[in-house]
Amino acid sequence: MSKVPKYLRAVPAATTKFREIEVLIISAQDLKNVKHVTQVRAYAVVYVEKDYHAARTSVDEHGGTNPMWNEVVKVKFREDLLENDVLAALNVDIYAHGLVREKPVGSARVLLCDVLKGGDAREPADNPIQCMTVQVWRPSGRPHGLLNLWVPPTGRFLIRRESLSFSVREEAEEDETVVAVKGGDEA
Repeated sequence: MSKVPKYLRAVPAATTKFREIEVLIISAQDLKNVKHVTQVRAYAVVYVEKDYHAARTSVDEHGGTNPMWNEVVKVKFREDLLENDVLAALNVDIYAHGLVREKPVGSARVLLCDVLKGGDAREPADNPIQCMTVQVWRPSGRPHGLLNLWVPPTGRFLIRRESLSFSVREEAEEDETVVAVKGGDEA
C-alpha cells in the first residue's frame, strides 16, 4: 500500500476552519480594450482559493478601460492555508461582461503575507494603511493596466504576532503589578 503525501490528502469539510478577509476594490486604470466594437463593461472576481469561495463586484457600465467599482467584498479561505503555503495570494481576475461570453481582461495578485498584518490594533505603526496599486497582467503574461485596492489596517482578520510583541499574559501581569503598587501606596 502506497503512502499518500500530506499535501494531497483531502481535508474533511467538518474539520476545516475558514477565515474571512475584507477588501475594497476601488478601481482599475488603463486596462486592455478586449471589446473592439463596444465599450468594455468590466467586473472583478476576488478569491484566495477559487474552489472554496469567490466574491464578485458589480459590472461597471460606464468606466470602459478605467472601471470604478468602489465595492467591499468578503472572501473566505481555509485557515491552515497560511501555515502550509507561503505563496498563498489574494487574486483579482477582471473580466469584460458580454452577451455571448465573458472575456478575460487581466488579473492581479497580492500575497497574503502582504495583506494580513498583525500586532496590536492600537498601534498605527504596526498596522499600516494598506492602500495598494497592483499591476494587472494579461492572460498572455504581459503587463497592461493597474488595479487599486484597499485592505482595512485593523479588523478581525489580523493575525496576532505574540512572539514579536508583548503577550496578553504579560499585559495582565503588568496591570496586576500596577494595581498592587497603587494599593500599597494608599495603605
